Amino acid sequence: MKPTISFLLVLSIIFLLISCQKEPLLIGQKENAQWYKGNLHTHSLWSDGDDYPEMIMDWYKSQGYHFIGLSDHNILQEGEKWVRVPDNKIRRSVYEKYLKKFGEDWVESKEDTSGLMVKLKTLSEYRSKFEEEKRFLILKSEEITDGFDGKPIHLNATNLRELIAPQKGNSVVEVMQNNINAVLKQREETGQPMFPHINHPNFRWGISVEEMMQLKNERFFEVFNGHNMVNNYGDSTHIGTEEMWDRINHHFIKNNQELMLGLATDDSHHYHLLGPIYSNPGRAWVMVESEALSPESIIENLEAGNFYASTGVELEYFGLRYNEYSVKVKPEEGVNYQIQMIVWFDGDERATEMEAVPANSSSYSLTGKELFVRAKIISNKEKYNPFQKGDFEVAWTQPIVIQ
Repeated sequence: MKPTISFLLVLSIIFLLISCQKEPLLIGQKENAQWYKGNLHTHSLWSDGDDYPEMIMDWYKSQGYHFIGLSDHNILQEGEKWVRVPDNKIRRSVYEKYLKKFGEDWVESKEDTSGLMVKLKTLSEYRSKFEEEKRFLILKSEEITDGFDGKPIHLNATNLRELIAPQKGNSVVEVMQNNINAVLKQREETGQPMFPHINHPNFRWGISVEEMMQLKNERFFEVFNGHNMVNNYGDSTHIGTEEMWDRINHHFIKNNQELMLGLATDDSHHYHLLGPIYSNPGRAWVMVESEALSPESIIENLEAGNFYASTGVELEYFGLRYNEYSVKVKPEEGVNYQIQMIVWFDGDERATEMEAVPANSSSYSLTGKELFVRAKIISNKEKYNPFQKGDFEVAWTQPIVIQ
């Protein structure tokens, strides 16, 4: 029996509709967006950093960063603050470099009984020197520095409008939750996009994975922090932050909570002496796919998971398309890469680290048994001025829940 003309017409229309459908885009493939590089955890002389905010902004901008959160401890860069320049060679040279760079008309200093004093510039004063549309953005930030029973509990708050004092509490979990709630309350009351993130949970072993699992409405934590004292990799009795990340997300999925996303940050304090005993800039960052270099767009895409964390490896794209989780590296000449898929299968007690594939691109075909998938990309290029001696440049994609 021959097919009728009307039947053939219907088949043609269906084929035409299918062929006209666009292939789903992966993160990094939007035509109207680009990758923006940023560090969300940075310190200056406004708290315990060792350089002036203008010098720090100048360094990050000259190194190709697009946005910075300058997040000093329990303070915003507002009001009047004077700092003493110690009478030693290094700190004097820091001041001289600052003076030479910005000139006597900009630098305010005075001599008193304690020696040379310098007035720190506020964010509102120096912002216009550095911010450029589509090139560089400064996010008003704070490291809310709290604690409980001798344990350090630090959270960054990004794109704040007003200072948030440490909220305290009767347990590690309560302290974290109270500070998270304070940031989210300011966001709700002002309508300004902002978010909290948990800093370096293994710093002095302050926050356990079980305590992190109890959090509500927290979407971010530092899976990698460049500070020399934060124990990213754990030790013989403490798990590292990557394993912590996977355990938290397994718990969150089982309790119908949104995934915890992993940031990489510098937590830079030291800008003049380099090495593994210092907390230096340039160790870790995030790459955000965004339609614009604005606080609203950057935060929207961070919260959507449209970013990856890195210590040097660059990606072209990653994500889930149809039945495959795919990653493609933007290769550097002479550098080799291994792509490892990390999968948590339903019913398992821990994530499975699939065999790493030596390649610039790789895909993982879903079996239907996965709870979530993410990827870790490891290069054979040694990290310059690493967090720990022997580190290679790596990148981490954000996990995706498999429905």
